[in-house]
Amino acid sequence: MGIYKNDRLAMIQLALEQRERETLSPIATQSAAGVRRFEDTRLEEDYRQPFSADVDRILHSRAYTRYIDKTQVFYLIKHDHITHRVLHVQLVSKIARSIGRFLGLNEDLIEAIALGHDIGHTPFGHDGEKFLSELCRASGIGYFQHNVQSVQFLERVERKGKGWNLCLQTLDGILCHDGEIHNQKLKPARDKTFETIDQEMAAKKTDPEIKLIPMTQEGCVVRMADTIGYIGRDIEDAIRLNMIERSDLPAECVERLGDTNGTIVYNLVTDIINSSFQNIYTAFSPEVSAALERLKKFNLEHIYMNPKIKSQTDTIKKLFGILFERFLDDIEKENRTSVIFTSFLEDMSQDYIANHNSGEIVRDFIAGMTDQYFLRLCPQDMVPQIQLA
Repeated sequence: MGIYKNDRLAMIQLALEQRERETLSPIATQSAAGVRRFEDTRLEEDYRQPFSADVDRILHSRAYTRYIDKTQVFYLIKHDHITHRVLHVQLVSKIARSIGRFLGLNEDLIEAIALGHDIGHTPFGHDGEKFLSELCRASGIGYFQHNVQSVQFLERVERKGKGWNLCLQTLDGILCHDGEIHNQKLKPARDKTFETIDQEMAAKKTDPEIKLIPMTQEGCVVRMADTIGYIGRDIEDAIRLNMIERSDLPAECVERLGDTNGTIVYNLVTDIINSSFQNIYTAFSPEVSAALERLKKFNLEHIYMNPKIKSQTDTIKKLFGILFERFLDDIEKENRTSVIFTSFLEDMSQDYIANHNSGEIVRDFIAGMTDQYFLRLCPQDMVPQIQLA
């Protein structure tokens, strides 16, 4: 009697799980440990391992598609070689998987966290995040933070409110990624549950300064890879736009890390592998950590706060306010011809509508917009010109 196809695939899956037990580090997250909030009948006969399925679900999400026109750092600039959010998450994924391979970690989980970690970013990057947060607070729904919104999208907004039912470990890594915080060392905060991350999300909306630590080593690696993915790349973009010169980089950072994105990435990745191998934490060496922290301060002062990229900030802030108030008014007056009804709320699940107030619905709609879609909905006499670079 032959083996049916499903039986054969099940045997292969068991073999993959056995290979993980034999080859992954003792501190790695086994695929068999993946746990979902709800029973998922679609996966009952699925031969994919849980975190691999999460990767596929994130890649096929509508929010992932919108990465292609989401600002990384520089907005309202036309330049074919400036980084957008879609490239950033791919770089983070590659960097984190390279580290994970040398540390014996679960690369499927790393990829899922990395590709999903910025799903919740607003149009116009961190400036947009700040403007939307001010509006959310004024509406009584707490601070807006893109890492919290990433989980919100993947669990409660995608698939017309049904969500993707991703694994706890994936969602936790996405929630806790926060690449802006500087850590020399990260040790996983294990034994979390879905209740834990629900509480952490609620806490972050009340106090954005609360520090979150990933529950897995894979999550810790992605968090550090997030910084590695943007620090040198942002420098290269700023040089392309004639905002800084390579000679401006701090000498002590260049000596330790190099002065190009390639050398910076290589040196940081190499240092993490050397500092973390066979340890229960993910870490930079103290010397490299200090150089990286100094370089982040340089980027903040000379790139992220540079007046050259802030010339349209006031206009963008006004436009956020205009759209937020317009859509809030449309919901409260039940203006069914509004795009928030015809595009966003059309066919949305009753569960989503029942569990989100008007401010939260407007937040989700605006946060999900691409830069260009946002501008198309704005009063056209207020839309700033895109600069050619």
